[in-house]
Amino acid sequence: MRTRLLATLVASILAGAASPACAQEARKIIDQNVKAVGGTKALSGIQTLTLEGTFTSEDGKTGTYTLDTKLPNRYYSELLAGEKNLIEAYNGKSAWHRNAAGELGTLVGPEGMQLEAAAQYYNSRLLNLKKNKITAAFAGHSQVRGRDSLQLEVTTATGVKRQVFFDPQTHLIVKEAATVGGVEEEILYDDYRTVDGVKLPHKIELHRGSDKYNIEVSRAAINGTVGERVFDFPIKSQVKLPDLKALFKEIDDNQKAIDKLKENYAGSQSEEETEFEGDGKVKKHEISEYTFFYLDGDEVTTLVKKDGKPLSDAEQKKENEKTQKRIEEHQKRAAKKEAKEEKAKEEGKSDEKDEPGIEIFLRACQFVNPRRERFRGQDVLVFDFEPNPEFKAHKLVEKVVQKLAGVVWVDEKAHDVARLEAYFTGDMKIGGGLLANLQKGTSFVFEQSFVNDEVWLPTYMEAHIGVRFLLVKGIKAGIVTRYWDYKKFNVETLSTIAKPKGAAEASADPPTKRE
Repeated sequence: MRTRLLATLVASILAGAASPACAQEARKIIDQNVKAVGGTKALSGIQTLTLEGTFTSEDGKTGTYTLDTKLPNRYYSELLAGEKNLIEAYNGKSAWHRNAAGELGTLVGPEGMQLEAAAQYYNSRLLNLKKNKITAAFAGHSQVRGRDSLQLEVTTATGVKRQVFFDPQTHLIVKEAATVGGVEEEILYDDYRTVDGVKLPHKIELHRGSDKYNIEVSRAAINGTVGERVFDFPIKSQVKLPDLKALFKEIDDNQKAIDKLKENYAGSQSEEETEFEGDGKVKKHEISEYTFFYLDGDEVTTLVKKDGKPLSDAEQKKENEKTQKRIEEHQKRAAKKEAKEEKAKEEGKSDEKDEPGIEIFLRACQFVNPRRERFRGQDVLVFDFEPNPEFKAHKLVEKVVQKLAGVVWVDEKAHDVARLEAYFTGDMKIGGGLLANLQKGTSFVFEQSFVNDEVWLPTYMEAHIGVRFLLVKGIKAGIVTRYWDYKKFNVETLSTIAKPKGAAEASADPPTKRE
């Protein structure tokens, strides 16, 4: 939960912006749909939407169906047959589901992002796509139930894609196709009827994996009362939160100890960067591979491969020299920082941190939906967090923290965070927006594991970033970083380190490997 993580993610994006391809055709199709459904005014006035009805499955079983959506990004879908209750939900912080066996769980990785994307899509009503960080591209003509349709590919801020098919005569949506919660879904719509000035489907054919459900909608309501509890974990599955101040203090103290232990480890990492056009199509894709070690808790990396190809001897020598220079610069900064802290101590002053500490998170955030789950084979405490509307932010770090919402997995016994997911609930302006504007929906994931029963080390990071620099240059990109091959060594002098063990050409005197 540190600002340097965000700074690293932003700094690693390549510059450049592109004009949307096929955007005009897509815009025309969407405009026709908006007008046919009820118009911009009617659609933009929808705060909540509820569809309720009954279904019959292919094997003859019957049950009830419920779909609830609520601005800005709440989503709840339920198929209930007897005691079997299939639920998929996104509550604005985390995605969760209940399977046919009655098991509740938080969805992570692609499955979680797919549910988050569904929430964004259904609440957007295909309005204000740019504001909602959604892009649409015309994919061509397609057949739906033997009739011609116009196909758009809709992409959300996290890169999740959904195929949407429109009737060229009525301009209504006749089909959607996407992966939701890890399951392939196709939804066909029919029998549109007007409810409060908006046309809504009253016959839905849902294909979910190998299952098929024919749904008859008996109640469709716009702006009815839909409480926040609808989208949250069932209360009976929740637990009481521990003393968060004490827990976070333990985590923070543990992190300081870990930062020192990290210096005994080196490893490899790959960084996959994808830059997107305005319509969601890939503009640039690069994969870089590095070796790295830690210095004062920070990674010091050396590039060794580009797009799967090792660097030439000359290129590698240059990269090694860059690494050595970074080490020297780090040492100088550390010396200055130490001198500054020592001076402040002598003068009886405290040197304020640039990173958000425990107290800021406790004041700027609210913590909800606590539950206990299994994650990567460990028992963890999971809870959601969201901005505290009563907290008045003044400093930059406070403003950053108050813009975040997400979910965190904590190993209480090990006193550390196993996984963190967060996204910005609004635009984060730096320098009043003149220097940069980190856009709403920008998100990141951080995951780590316990190595050698000694230290928590990162295993995975993912970020989906939309940022505009100097009011002109815009970038939309995704970054995935994977870590592996951790090795333990003993650092005797920093001056001998240019690269960790496993790439000895970096230095004539590499670190001593500890068996």
